[in-house]
Amino acid sequence: MSLLVAYFSWGGTTRIIAEQIQKTVGGDLFEIKTLDPYPKEYNPTTAVAKREQRSNARPALTAQVNGMDSYKTIFLGYPNWWGTIPMAIVTFLESYNFSGKLIIPFCTHGGSALGRSIADIKKLCPQSTIGEGLAIRNGTIDHAGNAITVWLRQPCLDQPK
Repeated sequence: MSLLVAYFSWGGTTRIIAEQIQKTVGGDLFEIKTLDPYPKEYNPTTAVAKREQRSNARPALTAQVNGMDSYKTIFLGYPNWWGTIPMAIVTFLESYNFSGKLIIPFCTHGGSALGRSIADIKKLCPQSTIGEGLAIRNGTIDHAGNAITVWLRQPCLDQPK
């Protein structure tokens, strides 16, 4: 099964989870980066994120995945911003045809868990199978290894969809 672990990480916590997933299941690792970086400080970043959501923005990305058609399973990581996926993830999902692929979301959050991100991913990728998501609370990243391992034992990973 051809695997891709694609993730957007503002502060580095989602990157840590993505790297743990890739180390465990293999596959390729791809970082989703915006052409215009977000501010380094938290509050200004949340203000930009809220503005992007309100205006339904599509931030430009710095790179594309080579050979996306060859991937059958995509682990998709992101921070939960304002209850859902960052708009950079919307840009990413709209850039490819995910029909027939298995998308397995994972997010980092400050208390909102997955929020409405799964529903929003389903709207953007209606011809895909969306696997059970994993939400890791910020501040617990260092102790998340067991939760990640258990989550990666999902039955959907044993058989291609």
